[in-house]
Amino acid sequence: MNEVRPTIKVLSEAQLDRIHHYSLEILSRVGVRVDSNRARAVFAREVDVVNNDKVVRIPAEMVRQALATAPSAVDIYDRLGNFRFQLAAADRPQTRFGIGVTNLYYQDPGTDAVTPFSRRHMALATRLGNDLSNIDVVSTVGIIQDSAPRVADLYGTLEMTANTVKPLVLLISEKHCFDAALDLLEHLHGNLALKPFVIPYFNPITPLVLNRDTSDNMFSSIERGLPFIYNSYGMSGATSPITAAGSLAMLNAELLAGLVFSQLVKAGTPAILGSLPAGFNMQTMAGAYTPQTLLLNTACAEMMAYYGLPHSGTSGCAPGWGADLSAGGTLWMNHLTAILGKVGLAPFVGGNFDSLVFSPALAVYSDDVIRQARFYSQGFVIDDESVGLNEIESTGPGGNFLTTDMTLRYCRKVDFSSSIWAQMTLEKWQAQGSPAADEVLRQRTCDLLDSLRPPEDHAEVIARGENYIREMAT
Repeated sequence: MNEVRPTIKVLSEAQLDRIHHYSLEILSRVGVRVDSNRARAVFAREVDVVNNDKVVRIPAEMVRQALATAPSAVDIYDRLGNFRFQLAAADRPQTRFGIGVTNLYYQDPGTDAVTPFSRRHMALATRLGNDLSNIDVVSTVGIIQDSAPRVADLYGTLEMTANTVKPLVLLISEKHCFDAALDLLEHLHGNLALKPFVIPYFNPITPLVLNRDTSDNMFSSIERGLPFIYNSYGMSGATSPITAAGSLAMLNAELLAGLVFSQLVKAGTPAILGSLPAGFNMQTMAGAYTPQTLLLNTACAEMMAYYGLPHSGTSGCAPGWGADLSAGGTLWMNHLTAILGKVGLAPFVGGNFDSLVFSPALAVYSDDVIRQARFYSQGFVIDDESVGLNEIESTGPGGNFLTTDMTLRYCRKVDFSSSIWAQMTLEKWQAQGSPAADEVLRQRTCDLLDSLRPPEDHAEVIARGENYIREMAT
């Protein structure tokens, strides 16, 4: 083949088989604790369930059946009904990115000051995600702190749907608000299952627990015909084995358990699976993404491709104190390896301080990283035309290619630019007062935030949504 396409491959076919075998052993020998009586009753239709310990042991045949009925692709639309992208178990999927998720604070891009996340911040962050061209979805960016907890998730959901037309990844903090949030979206937009633009997001509890809130929300999503994301989150050495192989096998087993449950509830339910593998720092007593855990992210994506399932993984957020060098290195590692590997969706860009703080500047920086990583992944072609031996010969030793036919034909297609930083000579940089790169990023972010405009139907959606929430709350 003439096309050069850079790729990353982590696991061999034999290693994929082996991890699958270990995961089946974990499910059949150790099992999964299922906290909900209703969920255990679903499993009990197929296997014996011991109610006094709540543990369900899942045989390999049930996993095989679930893999046979689960869809291999999920079509995602925007809220106007336009097809946006497909998440599929392709050989080279195009990785999709989103901003979020559930941060408690907002970091001002001009000053780095941190304040509690508010409804206004949700609107701003969502509009930013709507405008950034390399961001494909908007995940629940933060947890609104200036509304009562019983309605905060509803106002957050309203601000998201009113300030973007892009697909939404929906995370709800308060259990009682999950169905209410979907009711609100159905009130505003009708049947969500026809052209789904809302993807609910769930986490089981690692290790090996299908908790009641998660299973209840899965029931609701499946009954409404919605695709959903089911991501396991493990910290190696704390909630998952400290070895990479052990974490991969156990987290993969959790995903298979969630898949089996979804297919028992309704065969053919679309599920997007993946892991958020992190390391546990014994000194700080906190989780953190490391080179090894980002390697596990790409390995998990390969496991989902092995199964023929859509994938959602980590976005490498949370390491920095803002849009700084600490965050930048991890984001580059995550985004580039995701795009070169088999990662389907990376929905959580823009958070730092262990995902407590949303940084608009970090989201803007990530957008530029994603653009450059996608450009890198395009590769190039090697053939007679692209090499151009005749042109090299006619130019000859000591010549230049500034005005050759190929240069004039392709020069506008070669992108040397950054969406944030201009290329400057030393003299030009000094003439402009020797600006620091982070100052330019801050200013670029502030300019973007000042220029953001809501969708045309913003006022109508807000008015209808606020009326609905008021009536529901009374």
